[in-house]
Amino acid sequence: MTANSAPRNIQPKGTMTRVFNKSVEGLTRHGISIWGSRVLAVRGRSSGGWRTTPVNPLTHDGKRYLVAPRGHTQWVRNMRVAGGGELRVGHRVERFTATELADEQKPAVLRAYLKRWKFEVGVFFNGVGPDASDEQLLAIAPGYPVFRITKQ
Repeated sequence: MTANSAPRNIQPKGTMTRVFNKSVEGLTRHGISIWGSRVLAVRGRSSGGWRTTPVNPLTHDGKRYLVAPRGHTQWVRNMRVAGGGELRVGHRVERFTATELADEQKPAVLRAYLKRWKFEVGVFFNGVGPDASDEQLLAIAPGYPVFRITKQ
């Protein structure tokens, strides 16, 4: 599936979501991580400038992942071009490379992500939760990009 043919699956941001995201991003920028939150910084694919957004990294089976609960967003498109970025908390910066997972590799990671973060992102998964079958998770996998991240 190419980036142009991939389902967008982007949910509009309501006022409360914008306020929550800005709050988490602001606290994280000042060194206060909320439940492991980080500010993701990725170079823009056209401008080359840093683009930032709050994210919830996941550690699963000893590996780290970034899941895009809103689907094929701008940060996902930028990540595909940049191949990595930075995770920031206050002045601490962790540079990483990113490898996108194929859909058949996603069910276990999506399940673990939903177990950890469903209270925050469950609304974006259209009723699919951590107890979903592998078949259900495979069915939604194309709409939720997942990147394995590795420290540089």
